[in-house]
Amino acid sequence: MAKIVVFDSGLGSLSIIKPIQKKVIADIIYFADQKNFPYGTKSVVELEKIIKSTIRVLDNNFNPNLIVIGSNTPSLLLKKIINNPRIIGVFPPLKDAKRKTKTKTIAILATKLVIESNVLQNYIKKNIPKKIKVIKINASSLVDLVESGKFINNKKLCRNKIKKILSKLFFKNHVDVVTLSSTHLPFLLPLFKEIFPNIIFLDPGNIVAEKIAKKLRRQNKTKSLTIFASGNTQVFQKKLSKLGIKNKVRSL
Repeated sequence: MAKIVVFDSGLGSLSIIKPIQKKVIADIIYFADQKNFPYGTKSVVELEKIIKSTIRVLDNNFNPNLIVIGSNTPSLLLKKIINNPRIIGVFPPLKDAKRKTKTKTIAILATKLVIESNVLQNYIKKNIPKKIKVIKINASSLVDLVESGKFINNKKLCRNKIKKILSKLFFKNHVDVVTLSSTHLPFLLPLFKEIFPNIIFLDPGNIVAEKIAKKLRRQNKTKSLTIFASGNTQVFQKKLSKLGIKNKVRSL
């Protein structure tokens, strides 16, 4: 029986569940680690302790075939953990960005911790030639719009904040491709497209799903989605209900 665990610090990695379900038939367990939100403002030492502990708990409780760390922040910063063949991370889709840009300027939207890290800079050097300019943008406040649920019930606030943070940087630098390098950000994709209709926004969800499909040799005849959360499960249940997700949230 194919069993996949996906986790993040909240709503984030829900954005990659659908691409996974399109590619594989499996039992998916989603864990929203609300108690430790946000990952993107923790120190690397704090983050490593959280991720190791979370993986241990998920392994002990579910014994999955694969564990997906549905967050760019630990995926980029914790190489030793990601090197485990049973663990799949989420990374900025820079190869796609490189192919698609015509202005030779792309932007990476990520958390504060990732943007300020040498790891991201090295990742850029490895995947992007010098002739292409890369603008790194701290999108932690946009991540907060998603986790707080404001992207559902206060779109006007979200539009204003997106414009304030991104418009000047995008237009000044002639950005034409943007990587959504936090799994929270795809929830804002409709607003991004509305505000910046001439810019391509890249979501890494399909890349993750393809990696999983290659690793899973056996698939189930039926699929399921079970949701767990740390912290206040009732609050998380309400957020999911607003997204049209009726699955019961259990405590972990």
